[in-house]
Amino acid sequence: MRGKILIVEDTKELAELYALYLNREGFECRIAPDAESGLPLAMAKEEDWSLIILDINLPGMDGFEFLERLRKTMSTPVMILTAREAEEDVIHGLGVGADDFVTKPCPPRVLAARVRAYIRRAQVPSLGREGATWRFGPFELDSEALFLTKNGTPISLSPREFGILQTLIEAKGKSFTPEELYDKVWGQNFGDVSAVGVYIQRLRRKIEDDPVAPRYIQTQYGLGYRFNPEALS
Repeated sequence: MRGKILIVEDTKELAELYALYLNREGFECRIAPDAESGLPLAMAKEEDWSLIILDINLPGMDGFEFLERLRKTMSTPVMILTAREAEEDVIHGLGVGADDFVTKPCPPRVLAARVRAYIRRAQVPSLGREGATWRFGPFELDSEALFLTKNGTPISLSPREFGILQTLIEAKGKSFTPEELYDKVWGQNFGDVSAVGVYIQRLRRKIEDDPVAPRYIQTQYGLGYRFNPEALS
């Protein structure tokens, strides 16, 4: 497997150990010891990162602020790797744009295996017709280019956000439970399915005029989430 990984970790020995194991898997790794030096690398247009591994407890700017700034312009997948495992930290991390949350201590061989599996799953599959373009309101979703625009202006979506939105749109009104969405988009039927609700909220903030009363991504109580088929043109 090939890909470029940015490791933002202030513990030098740990970062180098993770990089060593990831290099053995065929990944090209670069290490940043803090958020201030890692953020310009993460946002560099000439870089094509497959994944950013991000610690939260960093000197100076913490990982949450790093992620908030990154998500203003970039949709690069981010895996949080931290000793903080409180539920509110997990929810907050996913809420500000993380794609995965791994708690320390994590053996380097296990991390390498998780990264390898994550990057395989993060390749968003075409869930419907190849080259299909879906229009709703001022939005256009291109399932071949994996692109969402609003009145022609690109909207940044993470691979998980794109996968959820595409799954719902192509189902044409069919409802999915959080477990079903997790299985289809994450590619596994185990894990923290509460992440689905976090991603739904993130999508609603990006496409709904009123996320509290959504027009497009609707909740059907007892059934799950669906995309309003009447909104498709």
